[in-house]
Amino acid sequence: MVSSYPLPDGFSDFDVFSLGSCLLVEGLLGFFLNAVTVAAFLKIRELRTPSNFLVLSLALADMGISTNATIAAFSSFLRYWPYGSDGCQTHGFQGFVTALASIHFIAAIAWDRYHQYCTRTKLQWSSAITLAIFIWLFTAFWSAMPLIGWGEYDYEPLRTCCTLDYSKGDSNYTSYLIPMAIFNMAIQTFVVMSSYQSIGQKFKKTGNPRFNTSTPLKTFLFCWGPYGVLAFYAAVENANLVSPKIRMLAPILAKTSPTFNVFVYALGNENYRGGIWQFLTGEKTEVPQIENKFK
Repeated sequence: MVSSYPLPDGFSDFDVFSLGSCLLVEGLLGFFLNAVTVAAFLKIRELRTPSNFLVLSLALADMGISTNATIAAFSSFLRYWPYGSDGCQTHGFQGFVTALASIHFIAAIAWDRYHQYCTRTKLQWSSAITLAIFIWLFTAFWSAMPLIGWGEYDYEPLRTCCTLDYSKGDSNYTSYLIPMAIFNMAIQTFVVMSSYQSIGQKFKKTGNPRFNTSTPLKTFLFCWGPYGVLAFYAAVENANLVSPKIRMLAPILAKTSPTFNVFVYALGNENYRGGIWQFLTGEKTEVPQIENKFK
């Protein structure tokens, strides 16, 4: 039965169904893969190291993004947002805080890997836990600002999910966007880029590459770059002149991040991959000696 709710401007029935299907696949797949990552950490004692705790924290943030995507998918199939204005604000806050936290934890893992491979410095539990708490509090602060008037949460072009409203592009939006982006995107991008460049140079010297050092930055920019470009474009031009379908590509790509992150940071980690295999099959695999074992 066809819904009586009108289609969002610029979208056909097929568009809404297709985007909703993409969100549903992203949400369910990302949630499942990250749930396995979390469960493996909790179940396999050998995985409980400070470095892997950062991977766990990333997985928890990504489960939040996946939950946000699943809610948006459900609304897309309804062709309207059924949770009202307060629900939109909650959805926007939840999606924003988990997205920012995910970006921060990606940078934290890059920083930790730099010290592992380049300075041979071990991450301590106290540092890992303190860093995780700081990231959640810091991102909660920036995500709460639109709730009290600095920035604003509103509907995406599909009008079945909510995020930071870039459609107005006014001084309130710009004054929030610039410092938020510097402290939650630009610095993290620099950390990821510089860390893996240094690791790559180290691998070249030793002739023993442990992983592809270009992959983390490429996947990071693929997932979050379009959203960043759109956000800054809206600060200087009228974003509403851009096709709604093109504008929806940014959140669709961003919500692929939880799935990519599992392959890059959990399955792409030889130690963590072995732990996940042991969790799923009960079979231990030969993995490198784990440092900083949880006692």
